[in-house]
Amino acid sequence: MARKRKLLRFVGFGCASIVVIVMGIAVWVAIQVREMTAPVVLTDYHPFRSQAKKQRYLAYYDARAARWPVPSRTLFVDTTWGATFVRISGPADGPPLVLLPGASATSLMFAPNVAGWAERFRVYAVDNVYDFGRSVYVRELKSPDDYVDWLDQVLDGLGLGERVNLLGLSYGGWIASQYGLRHPERLSRLVLVAPAATVAQFSREFVKHGLLCFIPHPYFIKSMVRWSIAGAIKGTLEQRRLAEEAAENASLGLRCFRLRKTVNPTVLTDEQWRSYQVPVLFLVGENEVIYAVSARQAVARLEHVAPEIETEIFADCGHDISILQTERFNRRVARFLTPDDQLKTGE
Repeated sequence: MARKRKLLRFVGFGCASIVVIVMGIAVWVAIQVREMTAPVVLTDYHPFRSQAKKQRYLAYYDARAARWPVPSRTLFVDTTWGATFVRISGPADGPPLVLLPGASATSLMFAPNVAGWAERFRVYAVDNVYDFGRSVYVRELKSPDDYVDWLDQVLDGLGLGERVNLLGLSYGGWIASQYGLRHPERLSRLVLVAPAATVAQFSREFVKHGLLCFIPHPYFIKSMVRWSIAGAIKGTLEQRRLAEEAAENASLGLRCFRLRKTVNPTVLTDEQWRSYQVPVLFLVGENEVIYAVSARQAVARLEHVAPEIETEIFADCGHDISILQTERFNRRVARFLTPDDQLKTGE
């Protein structure tokens, strides 16, 4: 009998502990949701949680920026959505190439790629205004049209009229896809690299990892980043460094920035894919994990509904395509952006 009572107390304690943990997580999620929906308050440390967290994140950011591999200058472009930070590299008279990073990333994610492009192009690497980095939003972005308007104002502020080359990766790819639909008159060519949604719904694993990021521990967002770029995590020393840097930036950003309610990326309809009026290149790694379909199925859809779109699947990589296949990726993009074959790629 005593043994039975001891077992019951143990089970009861275990159940009570689980209830407390679940309730704690629920309360934390409620706090996060409240923070995401709260009005924008323009403190002197906005969009960070405090002055100390602002200093901490920007110190980390600047340490990474010091390793930018080519000469560059930086500026802030004023828009009605906020000040947008842009890092500019390459010849002043080169064709413009604007780069949009993925969610929870910054323009610094293109550090492995910029040297290959800045030889010929005037490269504008952007920190998305409603995300981590040095850009500072002053009001919420609530729809695809808001992102399109923001990017249009950035191009205006940079003095870029027409014939702009636009490349977006992941969430930045979705933004780029939306801009290409609405403002083809400003673009020369459009590169979509594993764009978020856009071609297919998110996979269940992606959604699961995303939901776990609401749990208040750096492990979960780092786990999501490492899962999405698992190949790089197991790659060379430099590839591992870049992968861990991406995970640390996401984790530190989550701790230092106020939460925002982001716009969910959308899947383009067949009609939208067919309606592009500029040349489009769609690149994806064969091991891509963010889609509910395989990379080959995603490309097959485009080949069926919009065969004029160039597509390519890169072997031995996934969402880490720009890290694991850097040289090939850089050359493929440059070749697409240089249709007159003036750039010798070796391919």
